[in-house]
Amino acid sequence: MSALEAIRAKLPDAARDTKLNLQGVLEGESSLSRAQRLGIALACAANARSAELREAIVEIARAELENADAVIDDAYAAATLMAMSNVYYRFRYQVGKESYSQRSPKLRMNRIAQTKTSKVDFELMCLAVSTLNGCEACVKSHEKAVLAGGLGEDQVHDAVRIAATLQAATVALSITAGAV
Repeated sequence: MSALEAIRAKLPDAARDTKLNLQGVLEGESSLSRAQRLGIALACAANARSAELREAIVEIARAELENADAVIDDAYAAATLMAMSNVYYRFRYQVGKESYSQRSPKLRMNRIAQTKTSKVDFELMCLAVSTLNGCEACVKSHEKAVLAGGLGEDQVHDAVRIAATLQAATVALSITAGAV
């Protein structure tokens, strides 16, 4: 039994839809490549701080992807960069004062231009994590970059479906662990 199958088996009956959706978004029909799906799922699992999901997805990536190390590295970079930038830009948007918008963030984000996979795949990962973190400005920015990079709304939609499902799986796992 794979680590992901073991996770699905652990999910409570209340999360039956999540169990099915987890299989669907990672294994079912999709407009995304396998590497894109696993990279997005890994970035979202890292963002949700779910070591169990993160390790299961890494196991799959290492078994299935020739460029697993690059996908894993970009997923972790996307999760950590969005952890910082989503907080910062969400604050600027929520406060809505022009004075904050005129200030330079002075936060290093060079890694976003130095991807190990492709720029558009990295942007998809950032989009998914930004969606989970509720940063409207970042979601719009990354969605625009994904579309400009040659992908379409189907890929954006599938990326967000993965993010939503990984978030639900994280909640379900915390229920089984008694953490909620």
